[in-house]
Amino acid sequence: MREQVVAALDVGTSKICCMIAKIGGNLKKPKIIGTGLQESRGVQSGAIIDLEETETAIRSAVDSAERMAGGAPITSVIVNISAGTPMSRHFAVDVAVAGHEITELDIKHVLDIAQKEILSDDDYVIHSRPICFTVDTIERMRPPVGMYGENLSVQMHVSTIAVSPLKNLRNAIAGCHLDMSHVVLSSYASGLSVLLDEEMQQGSICVDIGGGTTSISAFKNGEFIYGAVLNLGGDDVISDIAQGLSTSQEGAKRLKTFHGNCLLGQVMDRDLIDVVQIGDGGSEYTACIEKKRLTSIINPRVEEILEMVEDRLKSSGVDAVAGSRIILTGGGSKIKGIEELASRKFNKKIRLGRPINVDALPDVMSGAEFSVCAGLLNYLFSGSEEIHQRTFGSAGVNIFSRIS
Repeated sequence: MREQVVAALDVGTSKICCMIAKIGGNLKKPKIIGTGLQESRGVQSGAIIDLEETETAIRSAVDSAERMAGGAPITSVIVNISAGTPMSRHFAVDVAVAGHEITELDIKHVLDIAQKEILSDDDYVIHSRPICFTVDTIERMRPPVGMYGENLSVQMHVSTIAVSPLKNLRNAIAGCHLDMSHVVLSSYASGLSVLLDEEMQQGSICVDIGGGTTSISAFKNGEFIYGAVLNLGGDDVISDIAQGLSTSQEGAKRLKTFHGNCLLGQVMDRDLIDVVQIGDGGSEYTACIEKKRLTSIINPRVEEILEMVEDRLKSSGVDAVAGSRIILTGGGSKIKGIEELASRKFNKKIRLGRPINVDALPDVMSGAEFSVCAGLLNYLFSGSEEIHQRTFGSAGVNIFSRIS
């Protein structure tokens, strides 16, 4: 693939982030050439609730990235989505090959059948990936061209979302005079950004604790095999602090950032912190409280988020398939003590993840909260084909034809 300039846009609950990068050519990773960041407005739990506010924030982030990249305007962006109740399902398609040598035509035939089933889905199909091929009882990750057998099968993973949130996202981006070239689940993008190749192969789960949502993705044999979103995130921790300590949302955010901890055992009894509280008449005053009091507010909410993740992993069956290691990322993963708390909860190997699969990322955007945006660039860099977007019959499938 020749070298080209692409742009990624992370439309999140707490921030809007734009990254412009070069991909292709001799580059081994996307190379960042421009970034833009803006506080998110008009987005709640990953869904757009105010188009005008969202458009304003997007324009600001994109404009900053364009200026840093040299000033040339971008015309299209790859975008994430976490709204629309993402769902994962698996199915298999079998065809008889009658003992002859399997050819590219046989692979096309089985994938065409899979595509027909995928496109009959009532919800919008956002990802459709072949997980593995099977010839009789022999499994292969790659198409088994040249092998002999009686039966050829492909195992598919399909991710779907409701259409309405996607329409709102498209309209917000169109209002900024941009095209939406691709849309990717936030959970998928996070995994592409923070997982090592070995982790993807052996089986790992990425948990991205964002502002308004917590995204889950699972990978096995180098493939994305599961994605889900929970409507709980770091902003809920901030709200709990604001309510529990009678402080403002901004004050609660500072307390979480500078003094937050989710393990009571890591905080000394004598540790004290100053809190700007709001009195009955609306006036502000500073109170000195025990740091343990802050921790006692943070711990239950973080415990709840991890418990919801655990329940989802077990109910989906993913825990047994790819649950040997969990990588935590997203802004919510930066709370002190969360790695140890998660290790106790899941009884698995836990590590904290940040964007590692891009080059020239500025230090200010190298943190875990930027995993999704960097992962969008990794999605483009991989050039992976979604089965529902393959050319079918005499015409290509327009990825947005069902949301017009």
